Amino acid sequence: MLINAVPQRQGAAGPRAAELPDGCVALSELAGHVLGRPVHHVRQTREVSEVDRGIASRAVLTGANRAAQLAALEAPGGPVLTIGGDCGVELVPIGVARFRHGPGLGVVWFDAHADLNTAESSPSGAFHGMVLRSLFGEGDPEFAADPALTPGNVALAGTRVFDPEERAAVARGLVVESPAALAGVEKLYVHVDLDVLDPGEFPGLNYPEPDGWTISRLVSELDALAGSEVVGAGITECVGTPREVEVLEPVLAAVGRLLVSGK
Repeated sequence: MLINAVPQRQGAAGPRAAELPDGCVALSELAGHVLGRPVHHVRQTREVSEVDRGIASRAVLTGANRAAQLAALEAPGGPVLTIGGDCGVELVPIGVARFRHGPGLGVVWFDAHADLNTAESSPSGAFHGMVLRSLFGEGDPEFAADPALTPGNVALAGTRVFDPEERAAVARGLVVESPAALAGVEKLYVHVDLDVLDPGEFPGLNYPEPDGWTISRLVSELDALAGSEVVGAGITECVGTPREVEVLEPVLAAVGRLLVSGK
């Protein structure tokens, strides 16, 4: 298993977005301890750039940050755990997994938000709300994945906030709303945005939403995927301190079990 820490913050909105790099470091250090693996720190600039064609920090996201993320995945030699950073860091590892494993790749998207906007529909211009739509090959061509995920091969889990365009994407079958509804999936990537958790359960959330899950619920839902061949995973949007992230040890252990059993 390879652990990549990717402290990108330019894809995120919210008052705590600037804390994402430090949250990434705290969580990745804990992941290395819990999983007994070294952590590879992928260098990312903290600079931001202007909104361009509806996407904030577009030049940074498509420049050196992306090049470093791609280089880190040239020869993984096994399943990869990506620790973000904002959800935008998932564009590269999921895109690489789709290229390597074919159209049968499925994704379970544990996230309070659907992340199915485009630059035209996004209320914020933040790419972390567009990344899943981009992985379907839609939206801005500089972010659109090629090859793209297969419609219907992505399941939302714990999602409770939708913009109108995201509801429309669900209605036309781009995603399903339960992992149990996935069909024809051969291998699996597991995405965990920590805002799937209730903010009262874990305070170190970049974009908290009420009525989220408990940590024990998230662990149970992850363990329920144990029968699948999990080829990669990501954990994103942490702004917790080293002390705060300690409560996430069971989540890291559950993700580690999936990656080890799926190798």
